[in-house]
Amino acid sequence: MSTSTTTESSGTITLTDEELGPYVTHAGTRQWLTGPGLPHGSALLGFGALREGAGLRRAAELVADAGVLAQELRDQLVIGSLRTLDRDLESIVLDGTTGEISTTSFHGTPVVTDLSPLAPSLEALLRFAEATEELVESRGRFARFEGRVGPKPVAAMQSELTSHLTSLLAADPASDSPPDSASAESRHLPQLAPYWRMAALIRPLARIAGPGDGLALSLPRRLLDEEFGAGEIMRFEEVDFSATLVHEPTRRFLKEVGLPEDGFMFQLDTEVALPTLPEYYAEERPGFVTAAELPADADRLIRLGQLLEDTSLVVDGTTGAILCWSERDRTLRPLNADISTLAFTVWLIHREKALDAQYDLTASYTQLAATMTETLATVDPIACDRTPTTPDDDGWRYWPEIFEDQQNGTLYA
Repeated sequence: MSTSTTTESSGTITLTDEELGPYVTHAGTRQWLTGPGLPHGSALLGFGALREGAGLRRAAELVADAGVLAQELRDQLVIGSLRTLDRDLESIVLDGTTGEISTTSFHGTPVVTDLSPLAPSLEALLRFAEATEELVESRGRFARFEGRVGPKPVAAMQSELTSHLTSLLAADPASDSPPDSASAESRHLPQLAPYWRMAALIRPLARIAGPGDGLALSLPRRLLDEEFGAGEIMRFEEVDFSATLVHEPTRRFLKEVGLPEDGFMFQLDTEVALPTLPEYYAEERPGFVTAAELPADADRLIRLGQLLEDTSLVVDGTTGAILCWSERDRTLRPLNADISTLAFTVWLIHREKALDAQYDLTASYTQLAATMTETLATVDPIACDRTPTTPDDDGWRYWPEIFEDQQNGTLYA
């Protein structure tokens, strides 16, 4: 199916009745596509498939062997994609008969995954996205949250976005949700498509902390103690610090706030004073890594613990930057902006696991991984920015990769 008359004006994409042809028979959808149309794109949604002039295309046209597709997938119309930080995430498809919107994934081989519901209609899809973006950017109905941080604003934003999304769902003519959905938030949250459920539960977590003094964040008092248990938090003493740890905000954070001894994602070195990277290899693994193989200025890199079996968690004693050192490829990469955003990251993962236990968020794992990465990037862009920082840096970033690794299941409760 091709088109040459798709129009773009006033920042919208519209189609003609002729272009919709026999493929879109749902009256409300035809009215929307020929009338208000679709935006060129947003932070969450991209409609490049239409903007580029290809028009409506059936899923069957986008795979080498349409015979491998289930019948209900073949006639789905590909209209755009869910977007994440640096790429398209999943294809957005339209059922031309019912007007329902779903997502699916096209892979290199001619295979399309099952459909995942996204919205009952195009109008609902756009309103869901608009509400989520307003929350992230503190505008519109969420403008009053600008500058507010801590557990209470987080809970209020979770509640308000949930209520707003469920009310939009209930008000949509195509929705099966009962009219009183917004009045029973916890009961009706599962009726939202997983992607929007995650937005309501995970996105507000970026507001747990405000700017710090010398660090990116000032975490709420006893946030880590309450999340992990006071007995699980390791606070360091002066005797534990190498003389090369001269970044005072980092020293203060490690003494006063501390880190989880076992943050699920790393294990701290607690038996000995924190060594520099050269000291660690000289004392613990002599001969394993030569001095020439260590990164430049290794003497100022202090090992806090282990991320993976072959990956060390280190802090730059001068700048306070948090990095990961891979023994396997002898490469030093950015991990977090500083110790405060490292603490936020492990808190975020722990919170997500609790939410997954309650709402089964990992049933839509790809969307959850993207939501986690986007939430972390809101607080700590460095942790998710794949731009190489040194000639040896290949752009691989630990947290986004760990989130996306479904096989190892980091995000499962």
